[in-house]
Amino acid sequence: MRKKIAVIGSGIAGLAATWLLRRQHQVTLIERNDYVGGHTHTIDVDDDGQPLAVDTGFIVYNIANYPLLTRLFDVLGVATRESDMSFSASIGPGEIEYSGDSLNTLFAQRRNLVSPSFLRMVADLVRFNRRCKGMLRDGGFDGLSVGELLARERMSDSFRDHFLLPMAAAIWSCPTRTMLDFPAESLARFFSNHGLLNLIDRPLWRSVTGGSSRYVDRFLEEIRPEQVRLDAAQSVRRTEQGVEVSLASGDHLMFDDVVLACHADQALALLEQPSAAEQTLLGCFRYQPNPTYLHTDIGLMPQRRQVWSSWNYLSQVGQDGSRAVSVTYWMNRLQGLKTSKDYLVSLNPLRPPADEQVIAEMSYDHPVFDQAAMDAQPRLAELQGQDRIWYCGSYFGYGFHEDALASAVAMADRFGVDTSMLTTAEPTR
Repeated sequence: MRKKIAVIGSGIAGLAATWLLRRQHQVTLIERNDYVGGHTHTIDVDDDGQPLAVDTGFIVYNIANYPLLTRLFDVLGVATRESDMSFSASIGPGEIEYSGDSLNTLFAQRRNLVSPSFLRMVADLVRFNRRCKGMLRDGGFDGLSVGELLARERMSDSFRDHFLLPMAAAIWSCPTRTMLDFPAESLARFFSNHGLLNLIDRPLWRSVTGGSSRYVDRFLEEIRPEQVRLDAAQSVRRTEQGVEVSLASGDHLMFDDVVLACHADQALALLEQPSAAEQTLLGCFRYQPNPTYLHTDIGLMPQRRQVWSSWNYLSQVGQDGSRAVSVTYWMNRLQGLKTSKDYLVSLNPLRPPADEQVIAEMSYDHPVFDQAAMDAQPRLAELQGQDRIWYCGSYFGYGFHEDALASAVAMADRFGVDTSMLTTAEPTR
């Protein structure tokens, strides 16, 4: 039976859900922002008279860990290019700086060649990788958090504060204190899957040629314009006649089913009368807001240009002992931008970029994966189709593009939609 379905949220989960379901159903995509794409948000910049597309949210992927996304790009005909995921840290500011590009950049500060704490950090990195590989194979995490594991294994403060927490906080866009509560086995498994427990043979990363919004454009070419409404959903109410979606414009639309392809907390807030299971499971997910700037202020990069990398972690300790942390992405390197100007994207900057160097300002929310969230994930499938409401989003996995896409594909499978073009073909790019 052909159904009338609303998909609320136009990130990769919502776009994929709409694209898949539209083949057998009448689908309306509802988005509260003035653009479609969610965390896929490319800004068109005037670079001294030349147009330049700079990404600010989703930037890179790799074939090994993003098989569905890779196949999707194949199907949509999205061109991609090689990128990298080099990482640097600047603690201090500038008191400790290094990057993992080479021995030369690892010891960019030559004094670190004879620094006991720095050398201990490097030694503990090797030991941590070896221990995690062994525990993933044989067990031994014992339900510990990252902080508890580091204490049990007697990892040094320098390894914790100058490498592991900066790396993890950069990956998950969250404060370092949050990462201490992250389930250790989940972090180790993610690191293993992404080759981060290896010093060599790491995955090859790619970015979308011309900006990640190119794949959104391809989606929209196949989704009819009348299927998209840029209007904020205010509430979702189950009725005997169907599921009613109330919009900010004042419209009240009736559907047979509704797919909530937004953050878990947003989905729960939209439901007028959530079930006990919806309240319990969706309520387990918290989100971290991340103020984000596209700018050209190189004062938010490491002081030594020698260590500049794709991802740059910066940290300062306040007088009260609190640690302020931020991440700056060097878009020239990530996207291969052909320009002499440095374009940067900073999340939670230590200070706002200089006003005259700010190009765009936005905020992205990222899920916080504490033990409560991880425990809730296996039960999310219980919510699917419960009284005509469905769910998908990155919170079904590790919070990344592939996780959101995988949740949309799994949800579409439950509708009986053919998803074989994404699940059976070999990824090529």
